[in-house]
Amino acid sequence: MSQKLFNVLATAIILKDPYSKNKKPLYLILKRSDKEKTFPGRWTVPGGKLSTDDFTTLPKETKDYWYNVIEKALRREVLEESNLKIKNIWYLTSLARVTNEGYGSLVLSFVADLADGEIKLDQDMQDYAWVTFEEAKKYDLIDGIIDELYMVERKFKGEIDVEWAKLPNYK
Repeated sequence: MSQKLFNVLATAIILKDPYSKNKKPLYLILKRSDKEKTFPGRWTVPGGKLSTDDFTTLPKETKDYWYNVIEKALRREVLEESNLKIKNIWYLTSLARVTNEGYGSLVLSFVADLADGEIKLDQDMQDYAWVTFEEAKKYDLIDGIIDELYMVERKFKGEIDVEWAKLPNYK
């Protein structure tokens, strides 16, 4: 019998000044604490796990369902990790992995605009940077993050059907 339980996580590629005159959005990346169990000291984007408290403590929007569960959890995680508020959240891609402990993790990757706030990192993060796509290539990003940034770059260039693919000629 296969194991069907997954941890569900959401991540946010946060855009600062995405529509500026130079047409080069800035992306927020965070450096994980060296004490983190998963990807210590690596650069990533904000995000985290969905918990049942993200919806069961709230009233249902319909008789049977809670809506915008992932979006609410994502806003909470971004606020916890960076003290920033986000808006205009849209889906980018999904990915899955099996942890060293054998648990399945499903990650939903989103893009969002910076809404408000001054960065104040929590204890799980040790540094941050606002970077262009080209600058992001110089950081020790968790595998796949640069490819997701590449997807966003392609969408900004007008490509409609953008699916995840490795960034050509990168590492």
